Formats: sequence, C-alpha cells, structure tokens
Amino acid sequence: MKKYLRNKIIIYILTFIFAVTIDWLIPRLMPGNPILVLVSRFSGLPDAAKVMYSYLTKAFGLDQPLWTQYVNFWIAFFKGDLGISIYLYPKPVLDVLKSALPYSLGLLIPSILISWIIGNNLGAFAARRKKFDSFMLPVMYFLTGAPYLWLGILLAYFFGVVLRWVPIAGAYSFSLRPHFSWTFIADFLKHWILPFLSLFIVQLGGWAIGMRNMVIYELENNYVRFLETMGVKRSLIKKYTFRNAILPQVTGLALQLGTVIAGQVATEVVFSYPGVGYILTQAILNQDYFLIQGCFLFIIIGVLVANFTVDLVYMILDPRIRYSYGGEA
Repeated sequence: MKKYLRNKIIIYILTFIFAVTIDWLIPRLMPGNPILVLVSRFSGLPDAAKVMYSYLTKAFGLDQPLWTQYVNFWIAFFKGDLGISIYLYPKPVLDVLKSALPYSLGLLIPSILISWIIGNNLGAFAARRKKFDSFMLPVMYFLTGAPYLWLGILLAYFFGVVLRWVPIAGAYSFSLRPHFSWTFIADFLKHWILPFLSLFIVQLGGWAIGMRNMVIYELENNYVRFLETMGVKRSLIKKYTFRNAILPQVTGLALQLGTVIAGQVATEVVFSYPGVGYILTQAILNQDYFLIQGCFLFIIIGVLVANFTVDLVYMILDPRIRYSYGGEA
C-alpha cells in the first residue's frame, strides 16, 4: 500500500509540473499583446500610451526572455504569488480568484451533488421497472443532450422575462453589497436559482442514464444468477448490484467535483454570474496572461486532487482493489 501511494504521489507531482508548464506557456503563445489592451484607454494620448506601455511591460516582467519569465513564475508560485491581473489591474490574481471562487462553489457543488444523488436513484429504479424506464429514458436523453447555454437562455426567458419571478443576471442586486443578512440571502437565492436549475437539469439526465445502464449490466452478470440460484434475498442482491454499479458513478462525481473550481463557463456567462468561469472568459478576451494561468492552475489542482481521491475511494469501496494493493505493500 505504501509503495502504491508513493508511486502515485510521484506521478501526480510530475503531472502537475507538466500541466502547469503548459498552462504557463499557452497564453504567451496566443496572438496579441495584453499590455496594448491595457494602454488602449490612452489612445487619445499617444505619448502617455508609449510611456505606460514601456512601464507596464517592465512591471509585468514581459520584457524578459521566456525562460527567465518561466523561472520567475515558479519562484513566485512557491511564495504564493500568482501575479497581478492585467485586465483588473492592479488587483492580484489570487484576490480575484478568491472573490470569484465562492460563487462557483456555491453554484456547482449543490447542483452536482443533488443531481448525482437523485440521478443515481432514478437510474437504479428505472433499471428494475420497465414501465418507468420506458418513460424515463427518452426524457433523460433529452435532458442530458440539452446544452447548458440553450437551457439557461430558455429558463431565463421563461422565468425571468415572461413570468418575472426571478432576476436573470448577476449574483445579487446592484443596490446591495455582500453581507450577512436575511435580505441579502433572499436576494442571493433569487439570483442563484436559475443558474442552479440549468446545471441540475442537464446533469440529472447523465447521472440517471449512467446508473441505469450500469445496474442493468450488473443484473445480467453471472454472480447475480448464482446468488439467485442460491436463494439469496432479492434485497441483498440489489444491494450488491447497486454497490458495484455505483463505482463508475463515484469516478464521474469526483472528476466533476475536480473541475468545479473552473466554474461552468456557459452558464455563468449567460447569467453574468461572477464565478471563476465568467472571470476566465473575461481574462481570455482581454489576453490577461496571469489571470488565465491562475484560473487554469486552480483547475489543474482540482482535477489532480479529484483523481487521487478516486483512487483512495475505490480502495475503500472495492475490496478487490484494496486486497490487490495490500498484497504489494
């Protein structure tokens, strides 16, 4: 077991270094110059624009060779410094992400977890009830095939424009500032419900279909027929099949939670929801090297942690894997 964990940790460290290197390099290979975007506001003052361009290029270290910038990035990273945002100058990237992260987590974690729980139970129930399955399957295929963008626009138009039940943009009213009070919480929930529904509905279909297929596969396995011939109670057989069928769903859940830090770009853009996905979109549009690499750095860490968690969870849920690794310890 210790050998397995040690090898896994080494692999994840090497993967992290490689992924972060690509994350650092790709924005710098993009066409365009982010400093020109920043000084474009001085277009009416050409002399001031030249001075600001020279100053900001040096201030951001973009006048140095690429290898020097790369080394400086790692030095700053180990100090906990992700740089200064060009798009939101002079805000530090870490502060920008800290302010956006709670919105993405508060939106995506509930939608993923609730859709996972309900979807798995619906799928398992449909696999054992043909009448319900014949009704549920086409509905779930429709839901999982619906694009987040299209569904978000549809919900915003119907509930926000036609019925005027809930607002369609932002995380809270422009007249309010974030603070702990029932007024702000109620206003926040009104803005939260539509983005949540658009994510929940689409994800529900995928979880339900996946679980349904896995339960049907397990029910047709030889060990189920063997247990039936042995006279084992049907409830116990269902327990075994559900436990085996849930393993791939746990993998999917962990990977979904690993990318939760990235936000849901399409949904956040449709509803102007100030999460990490929305910030990442603005960073790309404004060619903000430091903010782009900061956003993807959080995504890389989230995905790697999720994969490592999947390995540990599998050893807990599946005794076959646990015993195989235990034999190598």
